[in-house]
Amino acid sequence: MDKVMRMSSEKGVVIFTKSSCCLCYAVQILFRDLRVQPTIHEIDNDPDCREIEKALLRIGCSTAVPAVFVGGKLVGSTNEVMSLHLSGSLVPLIKPYQSLLYQAN
Repeated sequence: MDKVMRMSSEKGVVIFTKSSCCLCYAVQILFRDLRVQPTIHEIDNDPDCREIEKALLRIGCSTAVPAVFVGGKLVGSTNEVMSLHLSGSLVPLIKPYQSLLYQAN
């Protein structure tokens, strides 16, 4: 769990993903469309993948991936992120991490 906490607080917006997860990709695109360059940790490329998944679930993620952290705090998985976005609460949360120079492809 220490590794997850350290990794989740190293940048403003951090997303734990798996390379084969389509919902992970959708969440990444959402953040990029909102002009945020998240740090992506593809846990299936990490030798501690199973331990990271277990730690994310213990921390409170409804599913292990995607797991989104903003400012070192767990936001949640796809459902929580999309609910925040639809309610208008996501943009104020990520505003400090938005870039005027970053353009989504």
